[in-house]
Amino acid sequence: MTKRPIIFGEVLFDEFPDGSSVLGGAPFNVAWHLQGFGLNPYLISAIGDDLLGKQVLHTMIKWGMDTCGIQVVPGGATGRVSIQLQQGQPSFDILDQQAYDHISAETLMLPRTENSALLYHGSLAARHETSRAALQTYIRELQRPVFIDINLRAPWWQPTLLEELVTAGTWLKLNEHELAAWHGKAALPRNQWLDKARELLRRHGLELLILTQGAAGAAFISADETITGKPPLVTELVDTVGAGDAFSAVTLLGLISNWPHQLILQRALDFSARLCAIHGATTLDTQLYSGCRASW
Repeated sequence: MTKRPIIFGEVLFDEFPDGSSVLGGAPFNVAWHLQGFGLNPYLISAIGDDLLGKQVLHTMIKWGMDTCGIQVVPGGATGRVSIQLQQGQPSFDILDQQAYDHISAETLMLPRTENSALLYHGSLAARHETSRAALQTYIRELQRPVFIDINLRAPWWQPTLLEELVTAGTWLKLNEHELAAWHGKAALPRNQWLDKARELLRRHGLELLILTQGAAGAAFISADETITGKPPLVTELVDTVGAGDAFSAVTLLGLISNWPHQLILQRALDFSARLCAIHGATTLDTQLYSGCRASW
C-alpha cells in the first residue's frame, strides 16, 4: 500500500471579483489533487465554527478526503483571501488571524510514521507562533522527509523565518519572484536564477530545489544535475490561480512513486498547464485526474 503524504497548512476560500469563491489554500489544493490521484492524503489544518468551515468539511467529504486532521477553532474564522486578476494573473489580500493560524499539536493524532511518506508544508501557516509550533512538533514526531513549498505573500514572511523552515527541509520549491524576494530584490536577471538557487541548495543541504518560472517552465536542481522543462501550450487560458499547487502535487506524487526527476518535471508541468484552463485552483472533475493518469 502506498504510504500517505501528510499535508500541513492553510485551508481558505479564494474570493474573486465577480463574487464567486473557490475553496483553496496551497496545502489544501495540494491535498485535493493528491486525493484526485488516489493517494489519500492526511490534511492538517483548522477551520472556524462557522458556515464556511462547515462547507470545507462538506466538500472534503464529497471528494472522499479524510477530515480527521481538520481542527475546529471555537470563535475562529475560516480562512479567506480576496483575489484580484489582471490579465489572468492573481494578486492576493490575505486576512490576519484566521483559523489556520491556530493549528494545535496537542489534540491531533498523527498517522503512524511507518504509514507516512513525507510531510508537506508551506510558509503562510507558519506566520504566527501557534501554528508554527505545531508544525515544528509534527516535523519532530514524524521524522519523515519534508517538502517545503514557499509562498511569500507580503507582509506575512520574514527571511529569518524562511531560513528556520528550510533548515528542516529535504526538498524546497519556490518561484523566481520568491527567489528574488528572499535575496532582498524586486527581481533577478534570468541568468542569475540558477546560481542563486544552487546557493540555497548548498547552504541548506537540500536534496532537491525546484524553481518554477511561470510560462518559461521550471528547473529541478540537485547537487549532481540541473534539469529544465517547459510547459505545454495553454490554448484557452482561464487563470493561473493554483497552477503552482498543481505542480507541487504532481511533484509529490512523483517523489512518492520514485519517478525519475525528468519524468516528474514533465508531468508536473503538464498537469499545472491543464489547471490553467479551468477557473480557480481545484475542481470536482475526476476526468482531469483520470485523463492525466491515462496519458502517463
